[in-house]
Amino acid sequence: MRYRRLGTSGLQVSELSLGSWLTFGKQIGDPIAEKLMKTAYDGGINFFDNAEIYSRGDSERVMGKILKKMKWPRDTWTVSSKVFFGAGGKLPTQVGLHRKHVVEGCNDALNRLQVEYLDLFFCHRPDKNTPIEETVWTMHQLIMSGKILYWGTSEWSAQEIMEAHMVAKQHHLIGPVMEQPQYNMFHRAKVEVEFDQLYKTVGLGTTIWSPLASGILSGKHTLDGNKSSRLRMAGLDWLRERELTAERLKKVEKLKGIAAKLDLSMPVLALAWCLKNPHVSTVILGASKVEQLKENLTAVDAQDQLTPEVMGRIEKVLDNEPVRPQF
Repeated sequence: MRYRRLGTSGLQVSELSLGSWLTFGKQIGDPIAEKLMKTAYDGGINFFDNAEIYSRGDSERVMGKILKKMKWPRDTWTVSSKVFFGAGGKLPTQVGLHRKHVVEGCNDALNRLQVEYLDLFFCHRPDKNTPIEETVWTMHQLIMSGKILYWGTSEWSAQEIMEAHMVAKQHHLIGPVMEQPQYNMFHRAKVEVEFDQLYKTVGLGTTIWSPLASGILSGKHTLDGNKSSRLRMAGLDWLRERELTAERLKKVEKLKGIAAKLDLSMPVLALAWCLKNPHVSTVILGASKVEQLKENLTAVDAQDQLTPEVMGRIEKVLDNEPVRPQF
């Protein structure tokens, strides 16, 4: 495993990390979740990603039990939670980024994960009903109380992130350190263009999700679909309709050829491609099988095979390089 700084902070996270969005407490049983976390930890992963909304809190409960059972030294791993959607309740006080829910959401995550503090705490979405000043102040106060170490955002715009930093600077508060955006071969604009100045001005770190574009870049999908795949899970019709297109599948077939010549699997090629971006702090993996996770861990070394010539061939297939503004 290799490690990268989380933006310009001093915290170093493993290049690959393990997330639990559609797996823990839902798609897989607790014994498999435990094996996955042990495999990840033994492979050098030091960051485990979670959120209050994942399986309505059950994902955090499962992860918390495993962390307690493993008894790994607390200074060898980091864990996150995210606040916004709540853990199932829909009342105005149970969702959002207002002080009440952020504080209660943090306390609930601490209880479910059975930890004394969260290493990373994300605002899972921007909240149009809450002033950013209120959220920034609340996150700062959580840091001062020792309940979280770093705070960040997920799926915020560059403008919203900068506004948070302006508030923090004005009041001498701790601003957001990291953002968790979707990033993969088919979703590039935000990480590669929109955030470009933030890496320079505020030292933004990124913990990217969906590096395989909801599994499409695994090379195993067809338009008819595999009924056992994530995209066929109940409630994910919106994701399948957005991500699974004939055009993308054609590109995946061509990318398979590039992967084969490098003696890499398609998922490993896609993960290694994400790692080639120096502004990516860590790539969050989702796995339901130990063998799948072990294979994906090889992407750390595989990135060395993606030479400029190989990256050029991939770019030619993708044909979707984001347009940068002309100054």
